[in-house]
Amino acid sequence: MTQSSLGAALDRLAATIDARKGADPKSSYTAQLLSKGPAHCARKFGEEAIEAIIAATAGDKDELAAESADVLYHLLVALAAAGVSTDEVAATLAAREGTSGLEEKAARKR
Repeated sequence: MTQSSLGAALDRLAATIDARKGADPKSSYTAQLLSKGPAHCARKFGEEAIEAIIAATAGDKDELAAESADVLYHLLVALAAAGVSTDEVAATLAAREGTSGLEEKAARKR
């Protein structure tokens, strides 16, 4: 899978999450998460991130790929719950392009 196909997959996933915002929580895991609010969604994202860290440190590539998919899904749910669009995230990333990561981190500390 190429980087552009990851982007396309994330776009489809974000659209699915958006479509499930008003769904019945009994019929949709996404709707269930969203119905519990931004803090709950953020905690679920954190749990998945920890699972990805464990997979990464264990060196299990397949498990890391699976946990990474969970992280990305839960990040998109957390963004939706907080009212942050993927376009806003993309704009932030675009604004950082061409800037050294070290410079960008130092600028945030000021």
